[in-house]
Amino acid sequence: MMTQCKEIIVSWKELSHCRERFGYHTMKATGIVRRIDDLGRVVIPKEIRRTMRIREGDPLEIYTDREGEVIFKKYSPIGELAAFAAQYAETLHKTCSLSVVICDRDAVIACAGLPKKEYNEQTLSAPLEDIIARRAFYLHRAGEESVPVLARESGEGGRYVRCAMPIISEGDIIGCVASVASGDGEREIAEDVESKLIQTAALFLGRQLES
Repeated sequence: MMTQCKEIIVSWKELSHCRERFGYHTMKATGIVRRIDDLGRVVIPKEIRRTMRIREGDPLEIYTDREGEVIFKKYSPIGELAAFAAQYAETLHKTCSLSVVICDRDAVIACAGLPKKEYNEQTLSAPLEDIIARRAFYLHRAGEESVPVLARESGEGGRYVRCAMPIISEGDIIGCVASVASGDGEREIAEDVESKLIQTAALFLGRQLES
């Protein structure tokens, strides 16, 4: 009886580990079947790509288990530097009084000067995703429509992106670094200094991913 109890406990621990690692608690059958072609390729249906925000060129991490299941998970290169990114954001905030977010292409990875519970791991707004996709530095100008950081924000009368620079590593877009303004829009430092700090941060993180 004791042996059986131990086996049950071990099995439960293994199940819990799998759930944490692979997200089994959120997995569900789609009813879609795809065949592998002669080159070993399989097409992920458009509906799933759209729902899961998988873009052309996005990296996917592949997991397997002992039951023969193959699991694809979106891979965030900048997520590998989450702790380092958080320290960098905190440094910018403490030394320059900047509110900063560091993101991958889908969500906020780290932030400083902002409520972490409200921002970390939250989905980016479509306008900010467009800025990242353009691969160019963005600077908000007076009179222009405000770009919210998160999908659930409006950007009007609240926090908005003041400047943003995409993080590019080995030619691939990885995410971005952005400074965030409050509703009053007041700057603690000069505009050109803030712009250079954000561009430098994005360039540095991109180089870190290459090394």
